[in-house]
This record gives sequence, C-alpha cells and structure tokens, in this order.
Amino acid sequence: MPERERIEQRGLFFEEFDLGAIYLHRPGRTVTEADNVLFSTMTMNPQALHLDAAFAAEQPFGERLVNSMFTLATIVGSSVAQLTQGTIVANLGFEKVEFPHPLFHGDTLYSETIVTAKRLSGSRPGQGVVTLEHTGRNQSGVVVATAVRSTLVWCEGARP
Repeated sequence: MPERERIEQRGLFFEEFDLGAIYLHRPGRTVTEADNVLFSTMTMNPQALHLDAAFAAEQPFGERLVNSMFTLATIVGSSVAQLTQGTIVANLGFEKVEFPHPLFHGDTLYSETIVTAKRLSGSRPGQGVVTLEHTGRNQSGVVVATAVRSTLVWCEGARP
C-alpha cells in the first residue's frame, strides 16, 4: 500500500492572509447558562448580572447577560483553527473592543474576521504583523461584539 500524504490542519502564514476577505468561522456556538456561570466563576467575576437571575430580572435587560469576556474569548477562539493554529508567534494587543448588544443564554454566537492590515516585521525576520477585525453576531445577525487584534505570525518557510 502506498504511503498516504499527511495533511495537518494549520492556520495561515503571513503571505496567505487575504486583505479585505471575510473569514467566516463555523460552526457557531450556542451559549448555555452553564457556560456563563462557569466562565464567570472561573475568572472570579461575581457580577450579579451574570449569576443572579432575580437581580438581573429587575435590571434593564430583564435577564442575565452572558459575560462579555466569554463573548470576546469565543469570537477570538473560533478564529484559531482557520487563521492562526500553529502559525501565530504572539498576540500583540487588542483595541477597539466593543459590545453593542448583549448576548443571552441560548443565543448562538457566530464569528467572522476581516484582515485589515498586514506588514512584515521590521525587527523580527521571518515574521509579520497581521491586524484582524473580529465580529460576533447572534443568531439574528445582530452584532454583539467587535474587537481589533494585532498578531505576530510566521512567514511561510520561516517557522522552526
């Protein structure tokens, strides 16, 4: 039997990022009450809007809100397999993180990313800086989170 080609899933090298393309990250993630409670308590966030149904019922949205840090982590995390798995050197920073609409228990979070800029690193040969604009939408298409993230990624053939 002939040897089969082995293909390992990876993210994109610097040269493969397409400026302006919209990368859709699927499947979506339906957020449960358990997700929200576990994330909030694991990160030592006792905010009653996430944990106390009676309190949240009396607040403007009338129910518990999903922890916005869970929302951010999920929209970034859902991009990893498609964009940065094994090709990222480091996250350089986040800016313009916004949560224009709440996410609730039972909502499904869909993520997408646009590459807004890329340049070769001036100080790190074989690496480049890629700027990613992540957007999270609920099942109705309403934007629930946006974030701009700068990453340092390997150029093709430069990764050790």
